[in-house]
Amino acid sequence: MRSHLLEGTVRHRRSKTTSYALEHAVYYFALDLDELDEVTRRVPLIRRNRGAVVSFHDADHFPDGARDVAAEVRAHLRGHGLQPDGWQITLVTNLRVLGYVFNPASFYLCRDGSGRLQAVIVEVHNTHGGRHLYTLLTTGAELDAFSASMDKDFYVSPFISSEGRYHVTVRDEPDELRIGINLRQERELVLATSLVLARRPLSTRGLLWMLVRHPLITHGTIAMIHWHALRLFRRGVQFHPHGAYGRPPLPMAVRSGKEALR
Repeated sequence: MRSHLLEGTVRHRRSKTTSYALEHAVYYFALDLDELDEVTRRVPLIRRNRGAVVSFHDADHFPDGARDVAAEVRAHLRGHGLQPDGWQITLVTNLRVLGYVFNPASFYLCRDGSGRLQAVIVEVHNTHGGRHLYTLLTTGAELDAFSASMDKDFYVSPFISSEGRYHVTVRDEPDELRIGINLRQERELVLATSLVLARRPLSTRGLLWMLVRHPLITHGTIAMIHWHALRLFRRGVQFHPHGAYGRPPLPMAVRSGKEALR
């Protein structure tokens, strides 16, 4: 299979208003979207669209919840003027563990028939249940890395204001995947985020090892988000409320928990 595991470190470094940094060990799945059913055959711990120790649910992706994520990604790319037939699309994400998942960001790495990275779709989730897609296209000028920018137009953190521009860099190497996202406001670096991930085989044994090394990682992700938010709040960092009108949507943690019980 082309699908595999990724293990490494996520780092955040905030440099505006107050200095704040975090670093956590993480793992991800790198799933070839044409292999989703093969993955479940080869790794019995994983199931698709039904309960299991680890499960992939199409509806956990795309703003309105996908029915077939591979088909929807290709339709999305066509909407941006691309012809993705024959492309290899790899989704870098986490799956549900014991029925729960929260992915702050997932990445669709879209390679053409020659293996060139033509597009990167960044799927961002916030804790209010919102989802948003940023679609980045190659300029053809990149040499050793995919690089593109996008305006910030989706609410993520209450400690960062709405304006700004992201710069995304992807280095997709044989043994390692590196993703960097820098947020600038008025040309000043506000937040630097990086993922440095080594490739690991996706097998039952390999997945069991990840579950032991990183127990309940999806639950830990949402817990750490709130822990770091509390620390920033106690430091007096300016708080920007979500600002939804009427009754806000359920937090993603509640939504995913309810879906797991169905």
